[in-house]
Amino acid sequence: MGSNGALTFDVEKNPNAVPATEREALLQNPGFGKVFTDHMVTIRYSENTGWHGWKIEPRRPLALDPATLVFHYALEIFEGMKAYRLPDGGATLFRPDANARRFRNSAERLGMAQMPEDLFVESCRALVRFDRDWIPSSEGASLYLRPFMIGSEVALGMKPSSEFIFCAIASPVASYFKGGASALTLWASENFTRAAPGGTGAAKCGGNYAASLAAQAEGLREGCDQVVFLDAVERRWVEELGGMNIFFVFDDGSLQTPPLTGTILPGITRDSLITLGRDMGLTVREEPYGMDQWQKDAESGRLREAFACGTAAVVAPIGKVKGRQHSFTIGDGNAGLIAGRLKAALTDIQFGRAPDQHSWLDRLF
Repeated sequence: MGSNGALTFDVEKNPNAVPATEREALLQNPGFGKVFTDHMVTIRYSENTGWHGWKIEPRRPLALDPATLVFHYALEIFEGMKAYRLPDGGATLFRPDANARRFRNSAERLGMAQMPEDLFVESCRALVRFDRDWIPSSEGASLYLRPFMIGSEVALGMKPSSEFIFCAIASPVASYFKGGASALTLWASENFTRAAPGGTGAAKCGGNYAASLAAQAEGLREGCDQVVFLDAVERRWVEELGGMNIFFVFDDGSLQTPPLTGTILPGITRDSLITLGRDMGLTVREEPYGMDQWQKDAESGRLREAFACGTAAVVAPIGKVKGRQHSFTIGDGNAGLIAGRLKAALTDIQFGRAPDQHSWLDRLF
């Protein structure tokens, strides 16, 4: 800590930083998760010392012993968040306090050290400010941040780790899905579930995503873009996609999304869209929705739209659903009006084009 209580990072500049001309070329078409900035933040934790060693340093490989606990017992959590370029050339984070709370909750669920929320937020701020030239200015592009923490104690015993490494890296990104706004085709998984009551479904940990990949591969083989999971008990209720929450839009203009019962990730984009929907005068319900009812409502026309949402994809319309027992089209199979309105409202706030009435933006410079 500095004398005024603010965090003070030891800084090591990257001697091999990407030249400005090459960086600008990369920012023209960064894709998603393929290009990275020059630096990263690292902070360490031990039971005896607490949080210490705040550093901004060159992005490079982590040196870990083969017996490090993360390799054997999946002691890992992460977050996904973005920094946005503003019209006046400044930059902002979107609801970093919400990411900090979820990160802390994920750590608690996995028996990991809980990082103070102000330390998490200041680490993300510091990285973006230091690598500010990597924030894209092109339409719809942003700087994606990936803060994560691993159990770094060297031991093979089945036990909570006494040491941790927190790291934050950044990647300039464009659209998550190739093709932009085209509607997704979902595979309704029957053989796999994402999470069960009492499990880690509400935590943002790597194991949840690893467990979804076999179902995702199955869906890709069936010509689908993403997989949608049902609950683990009755195999009846729609829960979420492999990495996104889901909404349904009905003929009366109301929205519905599955409730947070511990098996669904509490998405920050999900929460923001609930608020924005209500701002628009729409009725938004957090209630269970059955897979069979989804098909029935789509076929009758009662269901007009469905869309997925998350930090990476923002809002992604859903056009078709396929499965062993289900096959149906939603509306005309294309992006819907409500999804488009909500996406525009959210991104206009994030990019500083609309008033921030909920104080969601954390301006950096």
